[in-house]
Amino acid sequence: MITVVGWDGTELPPAALDRLREAGLVVGPDALLGRLKLNAATVADGALLQALDDHLEHGEGPAVVIAEGDPGFFGVVRTLRAHGLKPDVLPATSLVTRAFACAGLNWEDALVVAPEGPHQLNRAVNACRAHPKVALLVAPGVGPAELARELAPTTPRALIVCEDLGGPDQRVTHSRMGEATTRPWKDPDVVLVIDPLHQAKEPSWVAGARPGPAEWALPFEGGGLPPEVRAYVLAKLGPRLGDLVWDVGAGVGEIAVECARHGAAVVAVEREEANCARLRANVLAHGVKVALTRGQAPPALEPLPDPDAVFVGGGGADVVAACAARRPRSLVCALRTVEQVPAVLDRLREHGYRGAGTQIIASALTVNPDGSHRLTAAEPVFVVHATPAHGT
Repeated sequence: MITVVGWDGTELPPAALDRLREAGLVVGPDALLGRLKLNAATVADGALLQALDDHLEHGEGPAVVIAEGDPGFFGVVRTLRAHGLKPDVLPATSLVTRAFACAGLNWEDALVVAPEGPHQLNRAVNACRAHPKVALLVAPGVGPAELARELAPTTPRALIVCEDLGGPDQRVTHSRMGEATTRPWKDPDVVLVIDPLHQAKEPSWVAGARPGPAEWALPFEGGGLPPEVRAYVLAKLGPRLGDLVWDVGAGVGEIAVECARHGAAVVAVEREEANCARLRANVLAHGVKVALTRGQAPPALEPLPDPDAVFVGGGGADVVAACAARRPRSLVCALRTVEQVPAVLDRLREHGYRGAGTQIIASALTVNPDGSHRLTAAEPVFVVHATPAHGT
């Protein structure tokens, strides 16, 4: 028998104490094992699965795994189940619940992210860019300092850092971004990342991230691309939660807004002030978050964090090449003439991308004065979409 006991720093319930007294082996973090007076053999959780396998084969008595908070929420239960083990679980209050309680905040509208390490830092940061209320379960290399360093200065957020929750050194700190990058933190468990300017329009019926948009390819005043083309561009970009999308030559921001509505973090790059003003208005009208960089690409791209997907709405082959050099998983561009297509495809191949092109002509159905119908074709748009070639 294997029992998983969650502990939140309060007195353990009788059922958990009974399991610990009966245990032949207890596995858990050193910090938790050190607070318990145990007669059983103990093993640090770095050797969790090997210790349990050895005990099940050679040991005597049941085994107990002690974990922090609710072990069924981004916890050890997932690891054990994946290993083919089916434990009994005695949970405690989760770290996320305690963090929001300490901050005095509701959290049914919060997004919870649990990166496994530095290789998932970008996805966690992008979720914080796109979502107004995020709880991050701290992992090695992904904590308050790393979050603040990546979010600043384009994404101002309030940070609430919860350290040693349930322990003797519990501390909850409201931190500014600059302070978070330099202050020494002691055993942070959870960082709450809050957009203080966000105002919820209506209560959600689902916890966490909201459902995706009900409609794509919305009408935009002054938009440069027909809705049918935008729908195809979105299909090739595949914007999603955890992604960072660049919209280069953003115009009035129709692609940027649509990607943000799908949950992606978005940076729009546009050089014309008039377009920037209309872009800001569209962002506000649709209630999304888009970071705007006014400038000329390629130079304006240099300080930006690396993207997961890129749409190039203007700038030509040199801009496409600069974007490809940052290695997005998907790169899409819209071109007005077929003569531009070969040059763009050549530059993509030079940077290790496999590209393809599609001409899109949308014909709108209109009604004649006599009640008959006709089709009116819009100007054709050539869409080139590319992904990294195998082995690059």
